[in-house]
Amino acid sequence: MAVRHRLIKTSPRRVWAVLSDGDRYADWVVGTAESHPVRGQWPQVGAEIGYEVRIGPVRLTNRTVVRRCEEGVALELEARAGALGTARVAIELRPWGEHCLVIVDEHPLQGVGGALHNAGVEALIQLRHRTMLARLAGVCEEGAEDVGPGPVPVRHLGGADA
Repeated sequence: MAVRHRLIKTSPRRVWAVLSDGDRYADWVVGTAESHPVRGQWPQVGAEIGYEVRIGPVRLTNRTVVRRCEEGVALELEARAGALGTARVAIELRPWGEHCLVIVDEHPLQGVGGALHNAGVEALIQLRHRTMLARLAGVCEEGAEDVGPGPVPVRHLGGADA
């Protein structure tokens, strides 16, 4: 299970604005190109986007579906990579002063990806997450003035809301 975090120097509201825009998916997810809606309204549960993954000359058509959405707090996705299988990608946003701590947790669910999961694959996923979070930070921090600092729901550990 690959877990990585990054402090993004803008509000959780701004980060959520990027995550909740399905048209921006390819702007921050490593390897994807030209995301487009397939079903539903992103990021509602069950919504799905399609995109192309390019690895050198190889092009794969993949889809990602929303499995859980807590507006402004959490987004859990199931990335479907055809014969390679599926993976759960959980993204959590935590207010951190005036900034946002983003935590990404990914692990394979089905298929070859799960069967071949080992320390080497884990290291590659960590590298991918580092790059993905850097891209997300770039997108969010670049347009930080576009979204006001308004409140986002705050969920405290232990499930209790204040």
